[in-house]
Amino acid sequence: MSKKISLFFIFSVFLSVAFSQEIKSPESFLGYKLGAQFTPQYKVAAYFSYIAGASKNVKLVQYGATNENRPLLAMFIASDENIGRLEDIRKNNLRLAGIETTAATISNAPVVVWLSYNVHGNEPASSEAAMQTLFDLVDTANTRTKAWLKNTIVVIDPCLNPDGHDRYVNFYNSVAGAIPDANLSSREHAEPWPGGRINHYYFDLNRDWAWQTQKETRARLALYNQWLPQVHVDYHEQGINEPYYFAPAAEPFHRVITAWQREFQTIIGKNNAKYFDQNGWLYFTKEEFDLLYPSYGDTYPTYNGAIGMTYEQAGIGAGLAVQTRSGDTLKLADRIEHHHATGLSTIETTSEHAQKVLEEFKKFYDNSRTNPPGEYKTYIIKNDNQDKIDTLGEQLRRNGIKYGFGQNQSVTGYSYLTGKTEQYAVKPGDMVINAYQSKSVLLNVLLEPKTFVADSNTYDITAWSLPYAYGLEAFALKESIVPAPTKITNVVLSPPPPLLHAYAYVSSWQLVSDVRFLAALLKKKIKVRYSERAFEAAGKKFAAGTLLITRAGNDRADFDRVVTQTASDLGHLIIPLTSGFVEKGADLGSDIIRYIHEPRVMLIAGDGVSAEAMGEVWHLFEQQINYPITLVRYKDLNRTRLADFDVAIFPDGEYEDFPSDKLQNWVRDGGRLIALQNAVSELVDKKGFDIKKKEEKKDDKTDKADKPEDKSKLPLKLYENREKDAIRSSVPGAIYKLTLDNTHPLGFGMPPYYYSLKLGDDIYDYLGNNDWNVGTVKKDAFVSGFVGEKSREKIKDGLLIGVQSLGRGTVIYLVDDPIFRSFWENGKLLFSNAVFMVGQ
Repeated sequence: MSKKISLFFIFSVFLSVAFSQEIKSPESFLGYKLGAQFTPQYKVAAYFSYIAGASKNVKLVQYGATNENRPLLAMFIASDENIGRLEDIRKNNLRLAGIETTAATISNAPVVVWLSYNVHGNEPASSEAAMQTLFDLVDTANTRTKAWLKNTIVVIDPCLNPDGHDRYVNFYNSVAGAIPDANLSSREHAEPWPGGRINHYYFDLNRDWAWQTQKETRARLALYNQWLPQVHVDYHEQGINEPYYFAPAAEPFHRVITAWQREFQTIIGKNNAKYFDQNGWLYFTKEEFDLLYPSYGDTYPTYNGAIGMTYEQAGIGAGLAVQTRSGDTLKLADRIEHHHATGLSTIETTSEHAQKVLEEFKKFYDNSRTNPPGEYKTYIIKNDNQDKIDTLGEQLRRNGIKYGFGQNQSVTGYSYLTGKTEQYAVKPGDMVINAYQSKSVLLNVLLEPKTFVADSNTYDITAWSLPYAYGLEAFALKESIVPAPTKITNVVLSPPPPLLHAYAYVSSWQLVSDVRFLAALLKKKIKVRYSERAFEAAGKKFAAGTLLITRAGNDRADFDRVVTQTASDLGHLIIPLTSGFVEKGADLGSDIIRYIHEPRVMLIAGDGVSAEAMGEVWHLFEQQINYPITLVRYKDLNRTRLADFDVAIFPDGEYEDFPSDKLQNWVRDGGRLIALQNAVSELVDKKGFDIKKKEEKKDDKTDKADKPEDKSKLPLKLYENREKDAIRSSVPGAIYKLTLDNTHPLGFGMPPYYYSLKLGDDIYDYLGNNDWNVGTVKKDAFVSGFVGEKSREKIKDGLLIGVQSLGRGTVIYLVDDPIFRSFWENGKLLFSNAVFMVGQ
């Protein structure tokens, strides 16, 4: 057992403390005043464990652990009357939502307020505030909070990202002097790469609520969805020169957000403002932080019936003290005090309106079941990729969204593929999701083909529809179709087939599970090949990219056992062949049957690299396909023995002296360079690299280049419109449908199109005749999301995915992020092709 987990259990000895003793404040327990220093996570956990033993009005739950084995905690605080019946209250809450089917009670039901702290590790003031808020709620002398708890259950999660929190705190403590240096130039305000904002795999956990790709999020949402609180606050910090932000939120609001959800945000905001006004603290509302993207800590609860809000305190990089632009000194103690004030204010306001909050919560879910939002009442997902259907089904189940399967019938609906209304013949294996259910609001947000964006000046991406994210053909119907029941069974791995003396084994290449199977074989030193073209054998059709595990080249006595056992362990289907003579296509000895050399993969990390983009690749290799990868700091590249690697992955970032002569020589000698996002742009105009930025079309009616601009004829711009003017060149996450050459190894296993999530308007000229334009965008390729008019005019007739031969090596250009936040399932096979298939 790890030291961190052990510490948590060691401190659990406080459970024996007598309830009659006076409860210690954080200062009394820790030995220092909050704000005097940062509190490491083990001490935060220790204080919560101490309170669990010292107060009769709490229940502490460890709902999970991080990748680095730090505990994830939630404390439930309730009155004497309610603490013993938490399970009944939880079930009643689910009855209010219609998830539990028996009759619900409102009259004696408490409202549930959930406070989530420190999702970004380098925004640590809120974890400190969580301890003070907890103390105020359990302090027997505090008559105000005792009154609130009569009709309110409070849940406190002190730190959603303990690994990131301690990464920041350990950094700060290691460089801080005896006295905090408020000068912003001091090193204590310059956090090193990758920073504490992100979790162990460098994921932003505040963008993961709906997708639940990370273990912390999955554990937290499993608990959250068992309760479905009525109010949720997500605590953050922002730049040091911004004061404090609280709700009401900024536009755009998603159209599904109810009038009551808008109204009660304002009610809470006004109560927060009352306390800030009394203390003369600065704050702002209705700016910057909108309610659109569904995977935030404010929007996800909102789409699940809560009043979801973000609170932001000035403080990122502030350390214990920093001088702001106005000359004031911002201290950690101030930041704690502000977060503490809004926490108590939110509980107070909710308690005062508890009955109305519960009534509106029930109304939200009643309407969800009887009058679901949006024009579409049924979604049909075509089952042409079982692995993706299973993965999508798992995601829906984690979010409490019910689905079933199709029955033979003809329907008419909006086709996600063509953008037109079409007929479709539903088959029994197709997924059918009916909107008449408790989670219909979240369902609508996650699956609607196009999200309406009232104000394009939004904080995050504007398109995410799951059929596009998964690359699945789907139809949205205006009528209600009742699906056949979902059959959820535990996966029981069948024993391996009886040992055969096969000539070869065949595996499909369409799914991430196929990549995982290939990775497992390569690690066991089984040689694998693939077919460049489709073929037929054993009465079955196989597509280009199909894996072939031949006895030839695998001269080992355990060949059949290793292959079949590996397939069985992974629940993977393989087909044995008794002959290399195929019924149609090339025989297994043909030169179009290519050998897959086991790639030794290097991932560039460190200063200049986008930590989140790098983390996506790291997580894919370690947690999804289980294949070894070596992380190399970019600054160490020149002293790295490149001959030890076959593949080098350069994530999004800004690289100095890129590519170096050493790297170019490595590619020419047979290396495979995968450049993503801005790494592509840094190869433009570099010797040997064919990639060129697509020039914007100029007006050829007159030769304006030789004439000075007549500024008197230009329209005058208003300063207040500067943000709106900038939006004309903005692409805050929009979906484009690319034409994909799936006969090229980079497109193996995929349809002749690919949905790409564009985060900018970068586009490139087509590559020359000796190179391959694998993914191209045409004039009418836009699918969903917001794209500024200048950018929309620019993104057409160009290259977004390409392959160039350079000497004996290969350069792969991926202009957009194919595995964005790990929820963009559509691109994981594409990226795997770049690693395993291209250049073999």
